[in-house]
Amino acid sequence: MIGTITKDIHIRNDREGNLSEKANALALEFENFASTNDQDAQFPFASFAKLRESGLLNLTIPKIYGGEEATLYETIIVLEALAKGDGSVALAAGWHLCLFLNERNALKWDENSFQKICRGVIENGDVINIFATEKKGGNIFRGSKPETIARRIKDGYIISGEKAFATLSPIADPFIVVAWIEDEGVLGEFLVRRNESIEIVESWNTIGMRSTGSHHLIFHEVEVPRDALLSRFVKTGGARNRSTLLFISAVFLGVAHAARDLILDYTVNHFSSSLNIPICEIPHINQKIGEIEALLTTSRTIVYSLADKWDASESDKERDDLFRDFHATKYIVCHQAIKIVELCMRIAGGRGLSKDFKLERLFRDVQCALSMHPADDMIIDALAKTAVNAKH
Repeated sequence: MIGTITKDIHIRNDREGNLSEKANALALEFENFASTNDQDAQFPFASFAKLRESGLLNLTIPKIYGGEEATLYETIIVLEALAKGDGSVALAAGWHLCLFLNERNALKWDENSFQKICRGVIENGDVINIFATEKKGGNIFRGSKPETIARRIKDGYIISGEKAFATLSPIADPFIVVAWIEDEGVLGEFLVRRNESIEIVESWNTIGMRSTGSHHLIFHEVEVPRDALLSRFVKTGGARNRSTLLFISAVFLGVAHAARDLILDYTVNHFSSSLNIPICEIPHINQKIGEIEALLTTSRTIVYSLADKWDASESDKERDDLFRDFHATKYIVCHQAIKIVELCMRIAGGRGLSKDFKLERLFRDVQCALSMHPADDMIIDALAKTAVNAKH
């Protein structure tokens, strides 16, 4: 069962309440498809069709282009709720939504290109993601140079290479591809329409988040026009992408929230035949429920408080100052989400291992938090260096 027992104190006004209700209603529908999609590692086409119909894929697009211009706080409300029904849908949709939220704040692309991309979502139902990760070249966020190359030709570029973990690849169009601009020696972001020169290798077969469609892409000398180059950049990350860290936290928190709701229903409605009481009243189970509540409450407070700070910031400098907080939150909340689901599994006992029990899927999905960028070692190293440097 999806839902909360008490009023959600993080819903502050009617707009947030309406978004929460809409997202929770969709989550109930997505749950009907989630088990089969998970079992078959099948992309949730039906769920994304419903997202389109609901208008939520327009959520973070600026109002001037026909979107809702949702804040980070409002986006977090939606993604946490969606994850309670299907974590894969929330994680995949989150990349699309945060792309527009990040770009809206950074204004790194020229206005005409950004408007065109936004209009594609509003008018055509386009779903978009940025593809940067490579299997051979390593993680560009750790400093590796992409092996995907953009070679300049008279009227544009030829893009060749491969991308891994291409979430949304079954339906994404257009793609935004990070490639090394050969004649300039810098990274570039290119807008690429799906075509016959792009091969999708259905390689995604994982322990959890099995329905995100994070397949392998091969670009076989894909020709794009000159204006397909959206931006050049030397560094990655920065304030432009920081909100992504909070969306990741919210999705895995939503998975943990679903586990908590499920286990509360389970313990309240199952009786101990020997003690003749609901099992929620057994001391060691009651203790675990209390631990779950402490972890969930603190995690949600951190995420929503930080989203509120981000939205209230009036300058890039203020948002840069949240660097430590966003990274620390991603680390803490993802680990606490894993702990919450582990405690739920301990309460469920052997039942939790059954593929017929939703908790088993939630347990696998939440483990994927550990693989999300930035990795734990990068966060801890950065936090340590910042603390030490502050003393000099």
